[in-house]
Amino acid sequence: MPENQAVKFGICCDLSKAALIKAMGWDYIEVNAQQFLQGLVPEDTFMGLGVLKAAALPVEAANCLVPGNLKLVGPLVDWAKLEQYIQRICTRAGEAGLGVLVLGSGAARRVPDDFSQSQARSQIIRFCQMAALAAARHGLVVVLEPLCRRECNIVNTVAEAMSYIQSVNFPHFQCLLDTYHFWMEDEPADHVRAAAGWIKHVHVADLQGRVAPGRSGQADYRPLFGILKQAGYHGRISVEASFDDVADTGAAVLAFLKQQWREA
Repeated sequence: MPENQAVKFGICCDLSKAALIKAMGWDYIEVNAQQFLQGLVPEDTFMGLGVLKAAALPVEAANCLVPGNLKLVGPLVDWAKLEQYIQRICTRAGEAGLGVLVLGSGAARRVPDDFSQSQARSQIIRFCQMAALAAARHGLVVVLEPLCRRECNIVNTVAEAMSYIQSVNFPHFQCLLDTYHFWMEDEPADHVRAAAGWIKHVHVADLQGRVAPGRSGQADYRPLFGILKQAGYHGRISVEASFDDVADTGAAVLAFLKQQWREA
């Protein structure tokens, strides 16, 4: 495989662990957007910006973009509230120096029983257009995360996610590859190969137990990493998984990921 620009490796975790994982050699932290960007909190009471900027390790991404009680799909969608919410999130993320916002939010986008799937798709596209425009104003990229059917009933595969990316057709709205969800859905590698040019963020976890990479002893990331390398991927790879104890295993997980990337 040809060498290309270095990727960055980060962990989805609380800021309290920033100094610890920085000492291990990790590049950044990915946080929970609802906890740290607080799009439902008015400007005069929002206190998170200073916390993010003061972190011992750069905060470069945020997940859990939309809370479950702020619906993206169904008869109760409040577009004015969603507009205000995503504008606040993007403004704060931009000011804090983040690069990527992850739209997983399975509870927010779950399609209610007896609700039209085609209408749900149209609603998600409308929100994604709104989010992409807000992200563009602040130099951010929103990435759509496929979630396995166990966690959500729409946008379950990379291939399905790509149909939304192509419909929105805007550079600030791209695709995420999550190895756990990808393996849960038993998707073919060709789906990643077809989407590789639009994949701008990666989440990794072993399928067995959703533990940190390498901890189950049963996961090989090299085939997927090889596809990304061939496509020139040089973005971020975040561990979104269960850690026994990051203090004990974080360094080994990072070493495993770097080796898998080198060997891909």
